[in-house]
Amino acid sequence: MEKLAFLEVEHLTKVYEDGTKALEDVSFKVERGEFVVIIGLSGSGKSTLLRCINRLVEPTSGKIYLDGVEVTALAPDELRRLRRQIGMIFQQFNLVKRASVLTNVLSGRLGYVPSIWSLVNYWPREEVQRAFLNLERVGIADKAYTRADQLSGGQQQRVGIARALMQEPKLILADEPVSALDPATSHSVLKYIEDLNREGITVLCSLHFLSLARRYGRRIIALKAGRIVFDGHPEEIDDRRFREIYGEEAVEVEIR
Repeated sequence: MEKLAFLEVEHLTKVYEDGTKALEDVSFKVERGEFVVIIGLSGSGKSTLLRCINRLVEPTSGKIYLDGVEVTALAPDELRRLRRQIGMIFQQFNLVKRASVLTNVLSGRLGYVPSIWSLVNYWPREEVQRAFLNLERVGIADKAYTRADQLSGGQQQRVGIARALMQEPKLILADEPVSALDPATSHSVLKYIEDLNREGITVLCSLHFLSLARRYGRRIIALKAGRIVFDGHPEEIDDRRFREIYGEEAVEVEIR
C-alpha cells in the first residue's frame, strides 16, 4: 500500500444547509514541513477548507488524512486528541478579550489538561513556564498580565500564535491571519509563522494578497468557487493565471 502523505485531502465537498456549495471535489496532498499558501477571492472556500481539516466545519463528503489517521472518521474523543496536533490561528484573533494574555495562551493546553483547571483558572507551574516561553518566542512576554483587548492587532495575533504553540502542533492552520493588520505588521506576523515552519511545523495559510503568498509560500493552491484552479510554485502565477484566479477586472495591490 502506498504510504500516505502527511496531509491528504480526497474529494472534499462541503455544502451548507442553505445550499451554498463552499467546496467541490477538492483533492491535494501536503508533505511534512511544507509551507502552503491558499489564495482566492472572498467566498472561494479558503476558510471552509482549513476548518474542514480540523473538523471545526464538518465536510459533506470526502476524506481527510493527517499523519496516517483518517480525520473524517474520528469519534469526538479521538478528534479531541488529534486536535492537539493542529494549531489554529484565526483571522480575528479569537481571544478572550477580558482575560489576560497569559490566560489566553494557557488555553492552548486545554486538549492536554482536565477542563476543570481552566474553569477555576488553575495551571501547574510547568504549564505557566511553557506559556512564558512561547510568549518570549513571539516577543511579548512583557504583556503576559495585560488584558488582551488592550493590545494592538499585531500583538493580539502574536498571542494567537503563542496559544497555537502551546499545543506543540505538527500542523498549523492559519486562516487569513493578517487580513486585519497593516502591511508592516502583516510581515512581522508572517515571519513568525515562517520561522515555525523552518523549525519543522507544516503550515497551511490562507492569504488574500498574492504578493504575500509569493513572499512566504513555497507552494500555492488557488481556489475559485470552491474548486482548485491552481496548485504549484509561486513563480508560475503569471498575469494569465492571476486573472483566472481573481477575475479579469482584478488588480493586484502590492504589500511590501
